[in-house]
Amino acid sequence: MPNVWKMANVVPIPKVRPPKSIQSDLRPISLTSTLSKLLESIIGQWMLTTISEKFDNKQFGGLKGRSTTHALVDIMHTCHEASNKQCPVRALFVDYSKAFEHVDHNVLVNKLSQLDLEPFIIKWITSFLSRRQQRVKIGNVMSNWSTMIGGMPQGTWLGVYFFLVYINDLKSSVTLFKFIDDITAIERIDKPCSSNMQSVADEMIDWSNDNLMKFNIKKTKDMIIDFSLNKVSPALINVNGQSIQRVSSFRLLGVTVMNTLCWDEHVTSICSKASKRLYFLKLLKKSSLSSDDLLHYYKYVIRSVIEYACPVWQSGLTNEQLDKLENIQRRAIRIISGSNDYEFNCVVYSIELISVRLDNLSRKFFTKICRPGDCLRTILPAERDVTYTQRLRRVTKYPEISGRTERYINTFITYALA
Repeated sequence: MPNVWKMANVVPIPKVRPPKSIQSDLRPISLTSTLSKLLESIIGQWMLTTISEKFDNKQFGGLKGRSTTHALVDIMHTCHEASNKQCPVRALFVDYSKAFEHVDHNVLVNKLSQLDLEPFIIKWITSFLSRRQQRVKIGNVMSNWSTMIGGMPQGTWLGVYFFLVYINDLKSSVTLFKFIDDITAIERIDKPCSSNMQSVADEMIDWSNDNLMKFNIKKTKDMIIDFSLNKVSPALINVNGQSIQRVSSFRLLGVTVMNTLCWDEHVTSICSKASKRLYFLKLLKKSSLSSDDLLHYYKYVIRSVIEYACPVWQSGLTNEQLDKLENIQRRAIRIISGSNDYEFNCVVYSIELISVRLDNLSRKFFTKICRPGDCLRTILPAERDVTYTQRLRRVTKYPEISGRTERYINTFITYALA
């Protein structure tokens, strides 16, 4: 790998606005040579043909055909299934401090060597990782060059896949759902006060110490989901002498999950974020932008906020929550058209009602996971026998799932199968 292709300008991207801490609120993105990215993609395709089947089945980040929506649907389905059987659920949301920056190159190369990759690819990866140089760039101001001795350059084509290999052998006695470095451990508590999450946390700490990774205690959270009469209250999880905070809600992969499995806080968050963007739509309207441009802005900047990961939560919305989301679009159309006739303007601009669009997007996602090879195919019930369906008036591919509670009946999988 030519040394000049291993030089990168690092641009700090804020995780929150405004950033308050250099250590925790900025993400360093490496801007590398275009030729370097092309070469990475070639080597990466060779690499993936060998190792793509060896990744953890519950790893949803960075892999083709997988997304945050897949991860969230699987997590929420697991929680809903347990609660439908009156089993409390305990979730541990694990966050690693600067995960990409703590990758040890020797450990990574050793793990890659165990995946039956061709020797020339291992040699090239070693060259790719060694003697990398970077400098920080803010505007037109640049720091001096610095040589990296570890870590993954964020923003490179291969950086994500190397990290997936690095964290692939993180296992536990409970199910771990992974989205790159975001780990969610889900435990069903079958007996009162029989939680083993402390042992799970200890296992993860041991793995982290062996692989030079570091738990972010402040951002790691614990949640109990329990609808039984005699609610469980297991002891707090202790990590390195500090207790993990127990929360009633948590923002997981962009969706606010509550221990009541309701969507009040998530809908409030959506409305707040979308309302702020409506202000810019008004400014664009005052700047005499055309209706087509305003509509384009609404679809890709405001409506995208409303419909993000909607299969996860759409079927569980109350009428009141759905009205709040519909009102966001109603306000946007009023700004664009200058008219209060909402439904007529939706027809004029060829825009679906929010209630209709969310339902269509959810059903489209369900059709996707029904395809052979989709990572969520396994959570669907077994298909009906062909000889049995021939005797039915209403032929459906899958049997409907019955639930004990309205909450379970309105979950994505049950709702889509109905």
